[in-house]
Amino acid sequence: MSFAPIQTAVLGVGLGGLTFHIPFVLASPQYFTLRAVLERNPAQPGGKLAARFGPEAAKGVIVYRTYEEVLADSEIELIVISTPSETHYALAKQALEAGKHVLVDKPVTASAKDAYELGDLARAKQRVLYPFQNRRWDSDFLTLRKLLNLPPSDPRSLGTLVEFESRFDRYRTVLKNTWKDLPIPANGLTYDLGAHLIDQALVLFGRPQKITAFVENVRGIGHKDVDDAFTIVLHYPPRDATTSLQPTSFTVILRSQFLSVRSTQVRYVARGIQGTYTKYGIDAQEEQLKAMSSPSEIMQSPEYGREPEALWGKVENLTEMGEVVTSTWPSVEKGNYANLFVNLAETIRDGKEQTIKWEESAMVIEVIELAYQSASEERTVVVPPRE
Repeated sequence: MSFAPIQTAVLGVGLGGLTFHIPFVLASPQYFTLRAVLERNPAQPGGKLAARFGPEAAKGVIVYRTYEEVLADSEIELIVISTPSETHYALAKQALEAGKHVLVDKPVTASAKDAYELGDLARAKQRVLYPFQNRRWDSDFLTLRKLLNLPPSDPRSLGTLVEFESRFDRYRTVLKNTWKDLPIPANGLTYDLGAHLIDQALVLFGRPQKITAFVENVRGIGHKDVDDAFTIVLHYPPRDATTSLQPTSFTVILRSQFLSVRSTQVRYVARGIQGTYTKYGIDAQEEQLKAMSSPSEIMQSPEYGREPEALWGKVENLTEMGEVVTSTWPSVEKGNYANLFVNLAETIRDGKEQTIKWEESAMVIEVIELAYQSASEERTVVVPPRE
């Protein structure tokens, strides 16, 4: 369906704005027009936008130096917030009160209370408030969902799941000296990469019953309160049995740390009574977006979002004879973060349902807060029912 492009402003021209937001706005002129960016002290005409993608990409784009100017621009319909995490709540609230639609990068807020409050405000203002949980469109996650949805009769099915592990590990021994290293609200690895892992887990398995977590600064560098490692265990009731064997529990283990020495990091391990799926490596889109010279490459490159065969996962299944058979599970699902922006545009213009509900992102923050509570109190905590 055709409609007038949405006049868009992007707050933040750092890694997030220039890698995950602006390229998709520029690459989708049928949906968006990049009207403005917010950059406090641009060093050249067109600012960092021109420095990254060239003067032509910045042509006609207003570089505002204050947020007040952005809010006062009556042409702007959508504000994309890609700023330090502690600022998300205040910026989103001001945007909604000014009658703008809002896309908020993860983590959406520092507290679940603030997240739910923004949701209420968006409904009252009849504005779209959209969380940027782009990794729902990772190639490996889309592939994993397809595998987990196989019927039990399929010989490649994992059967009843007993444990699911999801990881984002890296090896990094020095700080990057950015705002992410500062002891401010919504900082640390749990809020950063944990927001992705938790969101994917909630999509797959829903709200957990209990949480056990360990959150630490393992490297011992930077501020001690800025965590660089976490293990979060989500406790669920047992899954429905697919055979006469009935497991008594189901746990989801989410892990991330900066001291993992591997040539290719572990991504997923899903264990069921009929098989195990193991996946290494990370979705290609982030590195592809960093390397591109023009946003048009998103739409034009046949390799965009495609995972190399070397990183395809392996499924080990138990046969009726008690043998373990290993097969490759191809990552044939292409990742495509552009789908988020298409849904955002259609939600704003056509009133379509949001693929990612704001309440789902608020639940992510709930889990993060409960994880910190569990780690601090050194105990398992119960997840309260959502009122």
